[in-house]
Amino acid sequence: MRNWMASRKNRRSPADTAVARYLYIVLLALTACNSAETGRTGIDSTLVALVPPDAAMLSGIRMEAVRETQLYRKMLAQRTLPQLDDFARQTGFDPRRDVRELLIASNPTGVLMAARGAFNLRAIEGATKSSYKGYALYASDSRAVGLIDSSTAVAGPLPAVRAALDRYKAGDRARPEELLARARQIPSENQIWSVSNGFENLLTMTIPQQGNAANVGRILQSLENTTAAADFRTGVNGYINGSCRSELDAKNLGDAARGLVGLGRLSVPENQPELLKLWDGIKVDQQQRTVKITIAIPEDLVDKLIDLLGKQSLLRRQPVSLAAPNQPAGAF
Repeated sequence: MRNWMASRKNRRSPADTAVARYLYIVLLALTACNSAETGRTGIDSTLVALVPPDAAMLSGIRMEAVRETQLYRKMLAQRTLPQLDDFARQTGFDPRRDVRELLIASNPTGVLMAARGAFNLRAIEGATKSSYKGYALYASDSRAVGLIDSSTAVAGPLPAVRAALDRYKAGDRARPEELLARARQIPSENQIWSVSNGFENLLTMTIPQQGNAANVGRILQSLENTTAAADFRTGVNGYINGSCRSELDAKNLGDAARGLVGLGRLSVPENQPELLKLWDGIKVDQQQRTVKITIAIPEDLVDKLIDLLGKQSLLRRQPVSLAAPNQPAGAF
């Protein structure tokens, strides 16, 4: 199983990794970082129209709702995010300010991001502005940002952006219906959600490939057909569940996840016993081939969580890049 997971890791394309780094930055801003709605997740129909029908993973980030959470305000007030500054300079829009909602799709050719917000794109570093089928297109090498209008943008590999604009222009209604149906079952109070019909999902894509976090990534990458969600209104509450190829794999996965939680508890300093509650909030449940991991960190421990995240220096080690395959990091 270890060799199989390693092979999965090695097949990840440079483009996926580049965008995944950006998503990791966003997730840190969110996690280190409300909605009053109830019921099921609503997905913006305009963003759905831009998603490739062969998408294997869909993820949504409701930035407008996230910005209302106390957790986000605390995190943003305590640190600068130069990587997001770089992203804003490269793309012409800032997720922290301009974006209301993000829809991220992954298919075999790469990752595509569609966004709703208020976009007045400024000059993008190294990009050339042109018109494609009546839409403004900012392109550099093989990456691009397309504007449907001042409130809708799509970013990703140039061929994928053009294909998305083609679908939208033609009114193509082909959709990844199974993924969308599962996504709509996720309660709308979750500001972040992800569904996949394979082994890639938003959480596994954004986890660093070194250190203890890599162990978590390898565990989560053995799950297929995953559903994940997170709610930051009162602390951090989230879950990821999925199925393994066999019951034995599921048992091994569950045991490994519990082992990591146990090691985390052992690492808590004696003079900070309250940190044990952070680890107590992580539960692992395995039933036959299914594994579910839940996280519940109460609001009174949020400051401790932020302190721990700050000590990891992950933001400083994860440069943002929208580089295409075989391009140097940092290229648009």
